[in-house]
Amino acid sequence: MRHAVTTLRTLLLGGLLAAPALPLMAAEPDANVLYNHHCAICHGVSRLGGIGPALLPDNLARVRPDDAMATILEGRKDTEMPAYRELLSQEEVAALAEWIFTPPEHDLAWEEADILASHDVAHPHGSLPDAPVFEVEDLKNLFLVVEIGDHHVSLLDGDTFERITRFPSRYALHGGPKFSADGRYVYFGSRDGWVTKYDIYNLAVTAEVRAGINMRNIAVSADGRYVLAGNYLPHSLVLLDARNLDLVARIPAEGLSGETSRVSAVYTAAPRNSFVAALPDIPEVWEIRWPEERIEGDETILGDVALHRVKAPDHLDNFFFDRDYRHVIGATRGGRGAQVFDLDEARKVADLPLEGMPHLGSSLTWERNGTSVMAVPHLNMGRVSVLDMNDWSLITHIETDGPGFFTRSHENSPYAWVDVFFGPHQDRVHVLDKQSLQVVETLIPEPGKTAAHVEFDRRGETLLLSIWEDDGYLLWFDADTLEELGRMPMKRPSGKYNIWNQTR
Repeated sequence: MRHAVTTLRTLLLGGLLAAPALPLMAAEPDANVLYNHHCAICHGVSRLGGIGPALLPDNLARVRPDDAMATILEGRKDTEMPAYRELLSQEEVAALAEWIFTPPEHDLAWEEADILASHDVAHPHGSLPDAPVFEVEDLKNLFLVVEIGDHHVSLLDGDTFERITRFPSRYALHGGPKFSADGRYVYFGSRDGWVTKYDIYNLAVTAEVRAGINMRNIAVSADGRYVLAGNYLPHSLVLLDARNLDLVARIPAEGLSGETSRVSAVYTAAPRNSFVAALPDIPEVWEIRWPEERIEGDETILGDVALHRVKAPDHLDNFFFDRDYRHVIGATRGGRGAQVFDLDEARKVADLPLEGMPHLGSSLTWERNGTSVMAVPHLNMGRVSVLDMNDWSLITHIETDGPGFFTRSHENSPYAWVDVFFGPHQDRVHVLDKQSLQVVETLIPEPGKTAAHVEFDRRGETLLLSIWEDDGYLLWFDADTLEELGRMPMKRPSGKYNIWNQTR
């Protein structure tokens, strides 16, 4: 194809040279034509994705335009994305990069038929052996590490910290993997809307389905029967059967007023046998109870999904819960604090004295002086706020070296770990004493490089920390002495998830 284009240009140029009175004008690159010729076969004619990820502004939120240009020019190692340096000019690459960050002119939809057409089952539930194909001391002390640098996942032995396997993931996993209660299966949700079920024992993907165009995260029901996906685009929730990811229900995210909303997060409320959804565009909190089965003769009948709405005085985004999941704490939009709702009474019961943008989804709770406390990092200020969960009053603010994103602890550890992911000191991690509420240590594992996201092993004796860079690595520390015990190179390791901690 490149030869044909070159020949055409040669013929045109020859004609122009024969008529020198006509000026030679370089045509502006047509990004639409370039995309259809070079990109649509992998990324879809409507930019919705295929073999490659969706190329839409919301789906590319983590990508800088300069990085997009570099990817088009150089390709992406260990993927099917080729380099176009020899096929496209700098101007054509720039036009393509600008175009994929531009919203499409046509409306985008992902209906029930699209979900069903995307469904693929490689290994039906129950068809693979029940014994693991690898040997470890403790199957519940395994770690999954998401490497967003080249879209892979590593499975680690949490006792030896040896890598068991490393496998490719869908583009831009989002919201953290979710596990079945027995720890055998893990479910991934990608920003492109793909839900993937992976059998840890057999190191194999068993089923996949695309629930939406832009998905925020997934949740797995407490009984292990259902997976719920929450979509930014289209505005919907999608309920799947956890066994083979068959479609159970597609629920439009439509409020009582008729307006629709993105779904910013979904959560499993295990003690209530329900899901909770955060809807940032309508003033409601949704609790969703999965359908019950009943037997009629020889047939199993699946009931309807039960939706319970709680009206809110404001639009809410990320959530946190108390231990019995009766109370849900939601952050209001625009940095206007947070509110507490009683799901049993279906009403707001408190306003929290939190300024700025609290990151409730990464909050911690523990017992202190006979009281349950809640520690909340902030996305726009160097502060961790500590609240009394009995009366929702403020206990104190702990000042940090910058805005934070993640907090982590363990029931067997006296410490809580807080990163300062945003701001100039992102290479630091604070260690807080959970009783004195003081910073007892500030670690700088690698000066100048982002340190983030701690996860403890099953017993709370060792913890993992990410150096969040393309040439990054994992560090693991003694949880009591804070001594570094080892490290492993990885491609921008982000979230780390211990099976025991995640299933409890």
